[in-house]
Amino acid sequence: MLAVSAVLYTAGFTVWLTWPVFAGFAVGFVVWGLASSLQSGTVESLVYEALDGLGRAADYPRIWGWAHAGAHGCTLVGTVLATPLYDVGGYAAVGWVSVAITIGNGLLVAALPREPRRRRDGERTKAGFGTTLRSGVASVARDRASRRLVVVTALLTGFLAYDEFFPLVAREGGASTTEVPLLVAITVVGQAVGAALAGRTAAVSATTLSTAVLGAAVVLAAGALWGGYGGFVAIAVGYGVLADVTVVTEARLQDRLDSDVRATGLSLAGFGGETSAVAIYAIFAVAGDAVPTAILLAALSVPLAATALLVRTAARA
Repeated sequence: MLAVSAVLYTAGFTVWLTWPVFAGFAVGFVVWGLASSLQSGTVESLVYEALDGLGRAADYPRIWGWAHAGAHGCTLVGTVLATPLYDVGGYAAVGWVSVAITIGNGLLVAALPREPRRRRDGERTKAGFGTTLRSGVASVARDRASRRLVVVTALLTGFLAYDEFFPLVAREGGASTTEVPLLVAITVVGQAVGAALAGRTAAVSATTLSTAVLGAAVVLAAGALWGGYGGFVAIAVGYGVLADVTVVTEARLQDRLDSDVRATGLSLAGFGGETSAVAIYAIFAVAGDAVPTAILLAALSVPLAATALLVRTAARA
């Protein structure tokens, strides 16, 4: 599925570049969505099971946290390089470099082992896609702890969609065009640091995780209302804590799920996360004209704070 996902990512960018009309953009986004759906849960499960086969499943939060940090670092580098690349060759240069990067992603996927080593022979039986999907959904539905972890992971992932609105918070706070990317970069650094620390916080108690989420909600709200560099440092701290807890709860979900249903369970959490993010986008779209973005962001920290209670219950699993 990862190989097909990589091909679809390349196809999506190519369609956008070669068919620059509304229909082309629509098709490109559909292809992009298909690629994301195939990737969701698959790569996380692959990494976890590869580590489990080596007897190192406990290292997953640390390694996956660093992977997230690396992804945020790449995003930051790509954002910085986009401007000079655009100056040299316009949108076409940016687009075709993006296509080349997706091809590189596909080559990396092709280099992955087809099946991770496992400590126990016969741990997985061959089954069709439909059977695997039904089995995974049923397994999560039967186990209360798994259900709670799926819901919490989905909600926390959805709250990470707040970063889409950080540039608007910066502009409404009076930041100049050149200051906006600098302020947003502060939050990216915070998220990267938080994810990188997941290995160190993987074993903390459920109460500590819950308190961390509550603190993140408070700091995010305060930072959004404060604005400026000080406010964005606060946002970065809150967002970093949120990124950390998200990786840790996902790792606990991985520990809870059996090998045969792990990818399905993670995909359910991923789907829930995307659904939560869409709900957040809808709230901003409906209320954005009447309410300042900073106030909306602060208000949406309330459901994040409420999620802290769910984190405490789920993380005990």
